[in-house]
Amino acid sequence: MKDLAVKIAWKLYGLQYTWGGDDPMAGFDCSGLCIEILKSVGILPRDGDWTANSLHELFKNKPDHPSAGCLVFWGNKRRMTHVEFCIDELHTIGASGGGNRNLTQEDAIRTNAYVKVRPIIGRIEYKAIVNPFD
Repeated sequence: MKDLAVKIAWKLYGLQYTWGGDDPMAGFDCSGLCIEILKSVGILPRDGDWTANSLHELFKNKPDHPSAGCLVFWGNKRRMTHVEFCIDELHTIGASGGGNRNLTQEDAIRTNAYVKVRPIIGRIEYKAIVNPFD
C-alpha cells in the first residue's frame, strides 16, 4: 500500500497549489495533497477534511526518521502548520507557495506555487514525523 501511495504522489507532481485545494482539477494545498494520497490508498475515509495539525494528531506512530510514506510536519510548539508526504528517506513531495492568496491557475503561475519535490534536510527544520502505514 505504501508503494502505491508513493506512485500516486508522483502522479500529482506539478499540479498547482491552491489555498484550501483538495482535488487534482482545482489544485491542492499542503494538507489537501496528503489527504488525497492517503484517501487513494484507503488510509483515510472518503469523507472528511483534515488540516496539517489534525493529521499530526490523528496518527500515533511517530518514527525517529523519515521514510517513504511518512508525513513530515512543520510548525511550532502549539500546532503544525505545514505537511508534506515522504517519497523516500531524503525527499518529500508537497504543495506549497503563495499562501492564502493563491486561488487560481494564474496565481499559481505568478507565485511559482505547485506540487514540488524538496529535500527534507537543509530547509527549515521539520518538527514531527508520523507514519500512517503502521
